[in-house]
Amino acid sequence: MDDKLTIRVNIIDRYYPLKIDRKDEEKIRKAAKRINDAVSQYQNLYSDKDGQDFLAMAALQFVTKLVEAEEHHEIHPVLDDVREMDQVLSDLIDRD
Repeated sequence: MDDKLTIRVNIIDRYYPLKIDRKDEEKIRKAAKRINDAVSQYQNLYSDKDGQDFLAMAALQFVTKLVEAEEHHEIHPVLDDVREMDQVLSDLIDRD
């Protein structure tokens, strides 16, 4: 049985078709939502920037959390978030 699933993920108003393991669907959708939420926060603060700037700021925000967690040896919850985001971003880069 093929345990792959094709989904469409929306990241800042662009849809990306992804072929993923069925077990990863919830994580990937959650990661995409977190990225979109972070981007929305930056869009509300800075109206003169573009989507790439917002994505860069969101990535910086998530990785800063990772660095802080590493410094406090509380890496597991943040590392899971970064892995999810890394997977989504890797899939997006592979599509372009």
